[in-house]
Amino acid sequence: MIRRWRVVVCFTVLWIAIIPNTLKAQNSAAPSQVAPATTTQAPSNANVQQAYSLPPDKLAKAIAISRIRDILDITGAVWGIVFLWLLLATRAWSSLERWAQRISDRRWIQGAIFFAAFLIISALANMPLDWIGELYERSYGISVEGWGAWLGDAGKALALTLLIGVPVLLLFNWIVRRWPRRYWLGAWAVTLPILASVIFAVPLIAPIFDKFEPLVQSNPALVDQLEKVVAKTGTNIPPDRMYLMKASLKTNGLNAYVSGVGATKRIVVWDTTAGRVPNDEVLFIFGHESGHYVLHHILKGFALSAVGLFFIYWACAGFAAWMVRRVGASWGVTEFSSRTGFVVLLFSVSIANFLLQPVSSAVSRHFEHQADVFGQEAIHGIVPDPQKTAVAAFNALGQSWLEDPNPNPFIEFWLYGHPSTQHRAEFALHYDPWANGGHGEFFKN
Repeated sequence: MIRRWRVVVCFTVLWIAIIPNTLKAQNSAAPSQVAPATTTQAPSNANVQQAYSLPPDKLAKAIAISRIRDILDITGAVWGIVFLWLLLATRAWSSLERWAQRISDRRWIQGAIFFAAFLIISALANMPLDWIGELYERSYGISVEGWGAWLGDAGKALALTLLIGVPVLLLFNWIVRRWPRRYWLGAWAVTLPILASVIFAVPLIAPIFDKFEPLVQSNPALVDQLEKVVAKTGTNIPPDRMYLMKASLKTNGLNAYVSGVGATKRIVVWDTTAGRVPNDEVLFIFGHESGHYVLHHILKGFALSAVGLFFIYWACAGFAAWMVRRVGASWGVTEFSSRTGFVVLLFSVSIANFLLQPVSSAVSRHFEHQADVFGQEAIHGIVPDPQKTAVAAFNALGQSWLEDPNPNPFIEFWLYGHPSTQHRAEFALHYDPWANGGHGEFFKN
């Protein structure tokens, strides 16, 4: 349900620092007995159109903007690989390393200069695609952020990337030098606490980009209703950790989510959502997000990531070493522990990240579906009609973001971290485990 931040600084930094975007922290759950046929019924074409539909003018826009997004996503992934290869093949990275060595005799200063320049150049290389994406989002009425504010966010993101990314890259590069044969194991061990720190810190970073205020100030009735869902789901989030985000300064899209862990866990409702859609629909969105906590997404996703990254790091280390042996001399890589050699390692990770995208997407879609089920069950007994509420919420979200009702199946398989809005709405329309005295998968009432 959450739409990704425009700038997710920490995860960008961690990807650059050898953390591929695979097997994200999501959830799994062992199902209990579920009542019946409504969960597996094959819908007719008429029902599919009923579940999520757009008026003709919005449908045309949704199809067009979805194609643009898909093209930009794929182009961005491929460009990330091509960009690293291009600057390796032209010896630009090795020239940058020699330049840093001329500036200072201190190795850590050389590394700081090299990696700072690396991050800045990488950000500039991605800027055109980011700009094109923002241009289209504005032209279709989704983004309303001024260009000055957009550039300001980009500047903040780059500053945070340098602040966090340079030390992280220095650390990983030091590990490569310190343990040249088993560095991938040391890098894996260091990655895990970094990931945990990022999960904790994301809510603390958010106010740098967006404005927040206590939700109770403007929506006390919504807070009262959210507390009912909190009590039923056991998410243990008090009213003083429920916030309204001033998303309307940047977008017309809808959203509400839960973020952080422990002391940083909180509910965030966008001001484009509160008051714009019925509170019942906000409760469903919140119920979905609560599922990511109650079903232990973070812990299970962390475990999946730990196992997956262990093998990914091992494989990428072997592939990078092979590339250095085969073409290292032509790329100006004098030794694998050099900064340019480290870029070769990042290059191998970018390839693995691209190839494993369908695996990451499939795992994420499965867990998001479970959260949809949880959300619909969480509001049962709190709202009059959970099915109608969930379908209406998906329609409101889909229309606000102009989601294509019928995305290309291959694109959905490769890129989508959520099931398509059509599939989600269709399932919600037919999910009624309480019929004939049954109960839900995660709740007994």
